Amino acid sequence: MQVRTTRMLEEDAKIIYQETAGLAIITIHRPQLKNALTANMWTQLAKIASQTLDNPKNKVLILRGSGENFTAGSDIKEFNSISLEEAEEAFVHMEKTISTIERLPLPVIGVINGPAMGAGLELALACDIRIGSDKARMGIPVGKLGITINNKFAKRLVDLVGPSATKDFVFTGRMYKAEEAFKAGMLNYLVSQKDINKFAFRMGKLVAGMSPSSLLAVKRSVQECLDSSPVLWQTSAPFVDQNDFPEGVRAFVEKRKPIFSRK
Repeated sequence: MQVRTTRMLEEDAKIIYQETAGLAIITIHRPQLKNALTANMWTQLAKIASQTLDNPKNKVLILRGSGENFTAGSDIKEFNSISLEEAEEAFVHMEKTISTIERLPLPVIGVINGPAMGAGLELALACDIRIGSDKARMGIPVGKLGITINNKFAKRLVDLVGPSATKDFVFTGRMYKAEEAFKAGMLNYLVSQKDINKFAFRMGKLVAGMSPSSLLAVKRSVQECLDSSPVLWQTSAPFVDQNDFPEGVRAFVEKRKPIFSRK
């Protein structure tokens, strides 16, 4: 198995890339913070995902987190030292990375072991197939941070679980447990934690054995169906509220309940 590790600014923050038997494997590795992604890690993730196409032998991409987590999303503490404009740019950059993975011309299998939160949930939803362990947790607690969700973020949830469930997700900020996420359609398969990687590799090899033309055709066709939604989805909306977002980030860093402004 070929292994390439891209090291970040932190010693234990990495995007690990491997290739074996037609499978490309990307592992988000920052175990001390539930694989939360720094801005630099988002950049590297997009770059490495695109580079999976450099090897024509790669038929399937498996995206996973190290240990017992997928990813807790973005590292919120980074937002405590930047301006609102820079924060907005960071979210745009996250969306570009997620879209890069979503639109790769090869099947992407997400291995959801443990939390997939916030932007981490969006990253999971960008995968074509999601395999969850019995320890999977999925949620988007943006209401605790003053993140207002761009239309593209909202659309992935609406397309998958419908408008009411999407609102419930954001209104309550609660985490769906594995069985609930499976029943809602956010997970295609639900397996035990000890078997999840073995199951994902077996699924990857099964998909890799299919006609590449068929796989690419169905992926393109499905994406075109999703893209044909009303023009409303193409409009741009901000990701952060200018008052609530700074307060939400400060409260997160200070480990207290946020005091949001009244509209």
